[in-house]
Amino acid sequence: MIEQQLLLDELLNFLRRSPTPFHAVDNMITQLRQHGFVALAEHERWQLRAGGRYYVTRNDSSLIAFVLGNDNVIETGLHMSGAHTDSPCLKIKPNPEMQRHGCFQLGVEVYGGALLGPWFDRDLSLAGRVTYLAADGALANALIDFEKPIAIIPSLAIHLDREVNNNRSINAQTQLPLILSSGEGAPNFRALLLEQLRTQLGITDARAVLDYEINCYDVQPPALVGLEQEFIASARIDNLLSCFIALKALLTADGARSAMLICSDHEEVGSASTSGAQGTLLQSTLRRIAGGEENSSYENYARMIDRSLMISCDNAHGIHPNFADKHDANHGPLLNRGPVIKINANQRYATNSETAALFRHICQQIDAPVQSFVVRSDMACGSTIGPITATEIGVRTVDVGVPQWAMHSLREVAGTRDCWQLCRALTHFFQTSVYSQSRI
Repeated sequence: MIEQQLLLDELLNFLRRSPTPFHAVDNMITQLRQHGFVALAEHERWQLRAGGRYYVTRNDSSLIAFVLGNDNVIETGLHMSGAHTDSPCLKIKPNPEMQRHGCFQLGVEVYGGALLGPWFDRDLSLAGRVTYLAADGALANALIDFEKPIAIIPSLAIHLDREVNNNRSINAQTQLPLILSSGEGAPNFRALLLEQLRTQLGITDARAVLDYEINCYDVQPPALVGLEQEFIASARIDNLLSCFIALKALLTADGARSAMLICSDHEEVGSASTSGAQGTLLQSTLRRIAGGEENSSYENYARMIDRSLMISCDNAHGIHPNFADKHDANHGPLLNRGPVIKINANQRYATNSETAALFRHICQQIDAPVQSFVVRSDMACGSTIGPITATEIGVRTVDVGVPQWAMHSLREVAGTRDCWQLCRALTHFFQTSVYSQSRI
């Protein structure tokens, strides 16, 4: 089992180096390769073997990694854990350049349900994927990261808005454009990206940037905070924390049984995309693992899915001590008190009594605490990839996660001990046959 402090150090580094889903997937691939995982391409024929370790990506922003254990996967099923790579943020528009009142600005579009207030007065940078035209006429992708602070969104002085602390609304169109520089003339943004390709990556044969997906992010690095450093403060804790913890659990597990990690993009906007949980990547991968001749392939697939189990990992709302009335008093999880089982009667979470019991049993086996979250009955409930995966695949699913504060803020907070306990639980899950001692 990985040591707790090492896990936290690696988590902070992963969060810092993953400002976009593209970078997160790239960083996960690096770790997978270091542990002997082999890349698969969707357009090629797969030759899978028992004991093999594999991964496949789509759109550079979604990833599936799996281990085929010594067991017969058709008979024993897969133990799967799913998370998502995207987080609410500000994205640069296609034609973003603006020259206003002596300032060069970039227009942005809000991605997902972001808390907008924290974006003001922060040191901001830009990162993402660029598609460019090479000298030989081919199209190619590259990941860039300006890394240093190059933009800011200043707040309006309180002297000019005396009611700002009483009732503040933010207009995303007019009040969120980034300020990058002062001076006359608006630089061409694609030209700036082209220069970044050449200076950061040394791609000297890039002739023109044809398109891009660029996110804005805060350059303040992740940190451990609190008198005993019991909290993690960082951007993108929702949900890169779950991606990383599940990845480490997969890499730490003994590999004796078949296990899978799924990290999907676009959860924050509904998951309906080729690289989202509602896309075909997971089902296609599972069908290829099941294999078999044409007349037996569906039989194999159905048998495998019926013996499989999915743990959908996405963070839960921990009780904020200043806003405790926003929680059901009996179902408000506390930070650093263990992972949370998320339950909703209207199927916003995929948990049922059977899957909740299985996760509780896993936690009992390793002596890990576990909590429950149910939203207040007079409030709307969010959702996860859990119900989507359960619907599309038909796999038994439980929704869990670590409790956190400030969800969808530019700076979120989670508990260090919860990360450790979730990693222990997922590692045990990936290497244990939970059905062997169950009548379910």
